[in-house]
Amino acid sequence: MKTEVIKKNNIEVAVVSSDELLITDVQSALDFILTVKYETGCTNIAVNKEAIVNDFFVLRSCLAGEILQKFINYGVRFAIYGDFSRYTSKPLKDFMYESNKGKDIYFQPTASLAVDQLSGCAKNEKRDRYER
Repeated sequence: MKTEVIKKNNIEVAVVSSDELLITDVQSALDFILTVKYETGCTNIAVNKEAIVNDFFVLRSCLAGEILQKFINYGVRFAIYGDFSRYTSKPLKDFMYESNKGKDIYFQPTASLAVDQLSGCAKNEKRDRYER
């Protein structure tokens, strides 16, 4: 796991990248939240999608809801970045689209756009939101 803290717009964002799965269930998500918060002091965290178990992206598994609720409960704004084009589920695309309209959970194609979103620097609304 590689973690880099990026400060933009006076907001610090911990950008995490890993080739290994870091979030596989609710407990590992809690461990991830607490580890990153402790090591960086950040309450804005972005992680590459490859670090999250694929079941997260299968909405009927309910894993996404359970995990994302933990981020909300612990006061962490969260972005997942990567290529989501292989996911064809309309409910998942709708979920990602609606999440991007909110203020706590985002799905972005790049780490840079995830940082922009979490730091309030997103300029081009259409470009920065996952499109259905």
